[in-house]
Amino acid sequence: MFQTLYSYFWWERLWLPANLTWADLEDRDGRVYAKASDLYITLPLAFLFLVVRHLFETYVATPLAGLLNVKEKIRLKATPNAVLEKFYAATTKHPKQADVEMLSKKSGCSVRQVERWFRRRRNQDRPSLLKKFREASWRFTFYLIAFIAGMAVIVDKPWFYDLREVWKGYPIQSMLPSQYWYYMIELSFYWSLLFSIASDVKRKDFKEQIIHHVATIILISFSWFANYIRAGTLIMALHDSSDYLLESAKMFNYAGWRNTCNNIFIVFAAVFIVTRLVILPFWIMHCTVVYPLDLYPAFFGYYFFNFMMVVLQSLHIFWAYLIIRMAQKFITGKVVEDERSDREETDNSEEEEEAAKNGPLSNGHPVLNNNHRKTD
Repeated sequence: MFQTLYSYFWWERLWLPANLTWADLEDRDGRVYAKASDLYITLPLAFLFLVVRHLFETYVATPLAGLLNVKEKIRLKATPNAVLEKFYAATTKHPKQADVEMLSKKSGCSVRQVERWFRRRRNQDRPSLLKKFREASWRFTFYLIAFIAGMAVIVDKPWFYDLREVWKGYPIQSMLPSQYWYYMIELSFYWSLLFSIASDVKRKDFKEQIIHHVATIILISFSWFANYIRAGTLIMALHDSSDYLLESAKMFNYAGWRNTCNNIFIVFAAVFIVTRLVILPFWIMHCTVVYPLDLYPAFFGYYFFNFMMVVLQSLHIFWAYLIIRMAQKFITGKVVEDERSDREETDNSEEEEEAAKNGPLSNGHPVLNNNHRKTD
């Protein structure tokens, strides 16, 4: 049965145009072609990425955070309460008013105290500013290096300037060593993102991020199997062109450098919209949808690849909507922040009263004001 499924999965008509077989893509005369077995190395490389990331965040990002004066806000901790903790862990972190009143009776706390307890408890679970900064630093570093490397791989190729060259001689297109390593590193990185997504900073687009990572892994893998390597390198470089800008804007935002953050964000927004909403659909997707039909009839792989491209493009439209909302806030003079972020909640009752009398307090200690802004 396994052999039957294996045969169906690798049936040439799924992956290659008519009248072509896997035998046509066997290495010969010094020409090397992409093979599915090449991708096995990406899984151990993904775990290697996780190790490198840990070392980078510990020995590079953390000292950098200190240099940029990234400081934590001192959070008020929720007092231990078994009744409220059990409800928080087992039922919901956001109780309704009826739940609050019920918990008030069970715990012996007032309604206001229960509401305050849940606000503080949710804040305790939110990622620290240092964690956000370290994650952004790691992604910034990878995306910047990947973009530079990607451009080095494709800038001297004829298909970078003439998209019809992408399909010249397809699928009998041999693979270059630079293309091999570009693919292996990119795919390994996205595997590592998928493996670490549960422990990374969770934002409002958590589900969309999972869809994006899965779709990206499928697209990269499929383009390798079907020898869509030329198109694949163009698509990966296009995506990396804006990602490092977003991560650098986040880094300066966490450090309090608002002017720098806002300026970089505007550049990022412009690059994102041009690359993801103009170049990708009207140049790259036109190249993958229209040009191949001049060479061979449509087959399953053609439809599948372009369907996954549509999935990615839908996510780009969703993120462009968030970016435009953030840009509007910038234009109107409001503070720009990540629309996907889970905002920290503040207390509005006893803390304000204590602050008016004794100055801000946190668990009996003065609170340092870390909300200052740096100017460039």
